[in-house]
Amino acid sequence: MSNNNEKNKRKPPEKKRFEDLTLMDDYMFAHVMMDPKNMKPFLECVLGFKISRIEFFAKQKSEKEGYTSKGVVFDLYVIDKNGVIYNVEVQTTDKKNLAKRMRYYQSVIDISTTPEGKDYKYLKKSYIVFVCGYDPFGCDQYIYTFENACREVASLKLGDEAYKVVLNTKGTKGEIPDELKETIVYLDKGEVTGDFSKSLDDAVNRVKASEERRREYMLISVRENELREEGREAGLQEGLQEGLQEGILGSVRLLLSFNLPKDKIIESISRQFSLALEDAEGYFAKASEGEGACQAEEAPQE
Repeated sequence: MSNNNEKNKRKPPEKKRFEDLTLMDDYMFAHVMMDPKNMKPFLECVLGFKISRIEFFAKQKSEKEGYTSKGVVFDLYVIDKNGVIYNVEVQTTDKKNLAKRMRYYQSVIDISTTPEGKDYKYLKKSYIVFVCGYDPFGCDQYIYTFENACREVASLKLGDEAYKVVLNTKGTKGEIPDELKETIVYLDKGEVTGDFSKSLDDAVNRVKASEERRREYMLISVRENELREEGREAGLQEGLQEGLQEGILGSVRLLLSFNLPKDKIIESISRQFSLALEDAEGYFAKASEGEGACQAEEAPQE
C-alpha cells in the first residue's frame, strides 16, 4: 500500500485541458499579456501609476548571465519608452523560494541590460512583479511592495530603483483601488465584475477560440510528456547502472572472502560480467579498498 502511495505522490499533475485554462495559467497569461493593450493597463493597475508606451516585448525571454552558467527564463519581459524594465511572472504553487528567486532575477536583469565597462548609473530602473495564487508571506495583504530601505532610519530609501511587487490573489487586507480588487477577483475566481475584468475575459476567450493556439498548447503538452518520459528512462538507466556496479563489487567481495588469488578473481568477474580485464582490475581494487578498511576497523577488537 505504501509503495502505491509513493507512486501517486511522484506522479506529475495532469496537464489542464486547453478549454479549462484561466489567466492564472502560464500559457494563457503569456498570450493574453503579450498584447500591450492588456499588459499596459494591467501593469498600471498593479503598480498604481501610468507607464509610458511599451517599446520592447518578449514572451519567455531567456537570459544567460556572464558570471555563471545558470540561465533564467522570464515569463514576460517589458521595456517602456523611458527604459524602465518590467518582469512579470505567474506562480500558482508555493515553492518556498520566492524571495531568493526575485533576488536572482534582479541580478540577471542588471547584468544583462548594463553595457560592459559602463558606469553603475546606467543600471535600469526595474520592477519584478509576481502574480501569486497563494499568500507567500502569510499576512493576507492584497499586494506586497518591496524596496531597499534603511533599518535605522525607516524613511531613508536606498534609491537603487529596484522594486519587487507581489500580487496575492488570496488577499483580503489593504487599501487598494477598486480596479485592482476587480482584477484580483478575476485572477482568483474568473468572475467578471467590471470593464477591465471584462476586457481580460474577452482576451482569454479569444485565445481559446484560436485553433492555432489550441494546437500549440497541445504540442507543448506532448513535448512536456516526452521530456518527463525521457527523464524517467534516464533515471532508470542510471539506477540499473548503479545496481550493476554494486553487483560486481559484491561478487568481488564474496570471492575475496574465499581467499581466492587476485588473478582468479579478476578472471572470474571479467567472464561473469563481460568486462575488459583492466575494468575488472579496477573493480577488484575498489572492492579491496573496502575490505582493507573493514579489516583495519576490526583489528583492534581481536
